[in-house]
Amino acid sequence: MRNIRLTIEYDGHDFNGWQKQPNKPNIQGEIEKAIETITKEEVELNASGRTDAGVHALRTSCKF
Repeated sequence: MRNIRLTIEYDGHDFNGWQKQPNKPNIQGEIEKAIETITKEEVELNASGRTDAGVHALRTSCKF
């Protein structure tokens, strides 16, 4: 298994926070879908922190 670290930033305006939630747009789920599209592998992100609904982030670190 490999670990890859990402440093990301996002505008959370249209999202219900970082953490995956059923039937609600969230940052973690969107990034996981994008990585899966590129790598053809299912991934689960682990973040150094998380944000609430509508909150933006700058230089957040996460790994998969």
